[in-house]
Amino acid sequence: MRVVSVAHSAVGQKGGRQRYTPLLRQSDLDLHLVVPKNWREFGRSLIGEPAIDPDMQLHVLPILFPSAGPLNWYLHFYPRLPRLLRKVRPHVLHLWEEPWSIVALQAALTKQDAALVLEVDQNILKTLPPPFETIRRFVLKKCAHILARSPDAEAVVRAGGYEGPVTMIGYGVDQDCFRPDGAVEPRGAGLRIGYVGRLVEEKGLDDVLDAIARAEASVSLDLIGAGPHEGKLRARVARLGLGERVSFRDWAPPHEVARFMRGLDALILFTRTTPRVREQFGRVIIEAQSCGVPVIGSTGGAIPNVIGGGGWVAPERDSAALARLLDDIAVGKHDLRATSRAALENVAARFTYEEVARTLRRAWLEAHDATSLRA
Repeated sequence: MRVVSVAHSAVGQKGGRQRYTPLLRQSDLDLHLVVPKNWREFGRSLIGEPAIDPDMQLHVLPILFPSAGPLNWYLHFYPRLPRLLRKVRPHVLHLWEEPWSIVALQAALTKQDAALVLEVDQNILKTLPPPFETIRRFVLKKCAHILARSPDAEAVVRAGGYEGPVTMIGYGVDQDCFRPDGAVEPRGAGLRIGYVGRLVEEKGLDDVLDAIARAEASVSLDLIGAGPHEGKLRARVARLGLGERVSFRDWAPPHEVARFMRGLDALILFTRTTPRVREQFGRVIIEAQSCGVPVIGSTGGAIPNVIGGGGWVAPERDSAALARLLDDIAVGKHDLRATSRAALENVAARFTYEEVARTLRRAWLEAHDATSLRA
C-alpha cells in the first residue's frame, strides 16, 4: 500500500514526525512523508529538518504563504505536491490538516484515485466565511476516512456533511524523554502541583490561584511558560498572598520539562471553554502521565477523555470545587500511587507512538479497501 502523508506538524525531527517511525520498516507499506520547507508557528520560524532514519522517504517541499501569521495553517499549499502525487501514485493520501484549508482543497482536487484520509483537531463548530465553508463541504465529500482527535472534532465534521467512517486518534508522547525514572526535583511539604503551557486567560490559571487560596491544605504551584496574561497572574498572586507558594519560570526544553514534571504530585490543566477556545487535547496531560504524574483537569473540551483514569476532574471555572479536590488529594482521600500507575497505564494503552502508528495504519487500510471496492 502506497501512502503519502502531508503534515506540517512533522516539520521537525521530534514531535509530530516520531509517530511515523514504527511504520517505516513494514514491508507492505510504502510511506512518503511531506513537510514544509519553512513554517511559522506561535512566533517561531521552523525549517523542514532532514530525516534521521534512512528508511524515511521524506519530501521537504516549499509552500506558498509560509508567513501568513496564524492563517498560514489554512492558507498554505504545496505547488509541487501534484507532481509528487503523479510520481508516487498513492493508494492513500493522508492529510493532517483541517478540511477548510487550501492544502486540503489542493489534495481533494489532485488526489486522482487515492483514498483521501483527513486528520482533524477543530472541536468548535463555526460557520466559516466564503469561500472556506464551501471548501469544507467539498473536501469532506471527497474524504474516505476521518481521523478525529476527540468526539467534539467528529461532531464538527459530521455537521459539515461528512457521513463516512471516523476513527479516534490521540497524540503520541516521547517516552524516551517523558519517563518516570531519573533525577527528580525534591518535593517540599504539602501538595506540589505544576503547570506547563501558555500563560493566557483561557487556561484557567486565575481559577487555580483562587482554589489554592481557598484550600485548607498547603498547596504550591510552579509554572513553566510565558504569555500575555503573566502580569495579571503575578498581580493576583500578590493580592492573594501566595508569593511564597507560586513560582514562575520561562519556557524550558523538553528534558527539563520532564524533570520538572517528575518532581510534582500532580500537573494541572484547568482550561476554560469560551466561544473561541475549547481544549482540543492537552498534550501536557500525556507528557505528565508518561512521567508517572497524575493530572488534575477541568471539564473543558477533551481534557476528561484524555486524562482517563490517570487523574481527577473538577468543573471548569469552579475554584471552590477545585479547592475541595486539592484538599482531598492532600489528605490522602485519593491514592496518589494508584493514580500514578493508572496514568502510566493510560499512556501505554492509548498514547504511545506505536499505538498512534497502529491507528494510522488501520485507517489507511480501511480507506484503501473501501475505495478499491467502489472502483
